[in-house]
Amino acid sequence: MTLAGADIAPRLAPVRGYVIDMDGVLYRGDTALPHAREFLAALDARGIPYVMATNNSTRTPEQYTEKLARMGIPVPPERIVTSSLATRAWLEERYPAGTRVHVLGMAALRDAILGDGRFQSADLDAEVVVTGADWELTYDKLARACLAIRRGATWVATNPDTTFPTEEGLVPGAGAILAALRVATSREPIVIGKPEPGMLLEAGALMGIGPESTAVLGDRLDTDIQAGQRAGFTTVLVLTGVTSAADLATESLQPDLVVPDLAPLLEYYRTLQ
Repeated sequence: MTLAGADIAPRLAPVRGYVIDMDGVLYRGDTALPHAREFLAALDARGIPYVMATNNSTRTPEQYTEKLARMGIPVPPERIVTSSLATRAWLEERYPAGTRVHVLGMAALRDAILGDGRFQSADLDAEVVVTGADWELTYDKLARACLAIRRGATWVATNPDTTFPTEEGLVPGAGAILAALRVATSREPIVIGKPEPGMLLEAGALMGIGPESTAVLGDRLDTDIQAGQRAGFTTVLVLTGVTSAADLATESLQPDLVVPDLAPLLEYYRTLQ
């Protein structure tokens, strides 16, 4: 771990592009975090590409573009990779058209998996159960997914994030639903999003940059940083989201660079010669 300061330049010198998490990095809830707009503008000014990669399956890339635009942050949807899209791609590689899929999640996840009709919406007869965050979760939804899994469906989870950062603090994330189903089914899901490296590698490929020249910028040690290390990226942790300095002190997993917020990164790129 290297704290932001004199050592920031050697850590970032090889970086030619960024894969950036959003929740807890660029914003909390509907509030932009300090220096988010300016940091991305500084990358643009230097010609340094970036792609957003989020475990959050509750919005489409287009909806994220709209959310960011309301905060004055212009990011086109083609530069946003979500765990919903990564899960859909994973299913396409392994299951034929017509496969019966039960989805527990928000409309964005259901649309990504079922919207074009390739896969068939299913209930207890599902061959695959896909779970993500659901802000409208009910006991019945949890029970239907549980029953389908217990009847033999393959269980695929978009991500394991136990918490989700909001303006008021941390609230249950998709991993909390995962935990409930794990206890109720005695099964383990196949996890698609971070900490698995696939979504980061996909984002890096969109920029045409190899892992040795790519940094992941995130707020979670257990997902963003772990995925970045598995992908061979430079790892940068910002302490404006889930992981705190106190958490870092007790963990063996450590990022390459830690910044309290985006200000040190902004300053570095503003003064870069």
